[in-house]
Amino acid sequence: MFDYSARPDLLKDRVILVTGAGRGIGAAAARTYAAHGATVLLLGKSEDNLARTYDAIEQAGHPKAAVIPFDLESALPHQYNELAAMLEKEFGKLDGLLHNASIIGPRTPLEQLSGEHFMRVMQINVNAMFMLTSTLLPLLKLSTDASVVFTSSSVGRKGRAYWGAYAVSKFATEGLMQVMADEIDGLTAIRANSVNPGGTRTDMRAQAYPGENPHNNPTPDAIMPVYLYLMGPDSQGINGQAFDAQ
Repeated sequence: MFDYSARPDLLKDRVILVTGAGRGIGAAAARTYAAHGATVLLLGKSEDNLARTYDAIEQAGHPKAAVIPFDLESALPHQYNELAAMLEKEFGKLDGLLHNASIIGPRTPLEQLSGEHFMRVMQINVNAMFMLTSTLLPLLKLSTDASVVFTSSSVGRKGRAYWGAYAVSKFATEGLMQVMADEIDGLTAIRANSVNPGGTRTDMRAQAYPGENPHNNPTPDAIMPVYLYLMGPDSQGINGQAFDAQ
């Protein structure tokens, strides 16, 4: 496991947006960031799931979170612009962005992978991620210390049979992170890095490995040290790097 111990007020007064914040790693990250002092913006498709994360943060007495229902599969360019304008009006800046939301798609040989399935995975995992990044960059530039964390995968660093669109989307994730990191290097107070969570006890993992005993994998909460490190000031100057949570 990534070795890092965060002080309690690591993220005090920071505004951090987490995509896919309704469950799994996204929900764990949102709760963890809030526990360390951040105002967390919970973005996702399911209002019910987001509400559960919101309630957990509120009941723990952490800074009040904000629920942002947003469908990454169907959102149009103007909706991203409207989202950015709303965030600037309500919060004034953005100190962190965790790209966590993604879908796995069919695990099948390429010749059996339909174009429809391929494009759906790319729309959510890549196109939406790019749109959020590009439209929120001006808000991130208003921070004195901003971090963008991209969620990768082991199959996004070395291709593996039957991982099809998901693997391709995670290679694209690494590519987008690297391009962004090179463009902002030394020019802004923003840094961009990626995290491979590894096998974690989530619904997505269960979908990919239905025969696996989920208790052999750590919970999302257990892999949070690297997420805290990259989102807080201790990672200043770290840019364009690929990290492993475990």
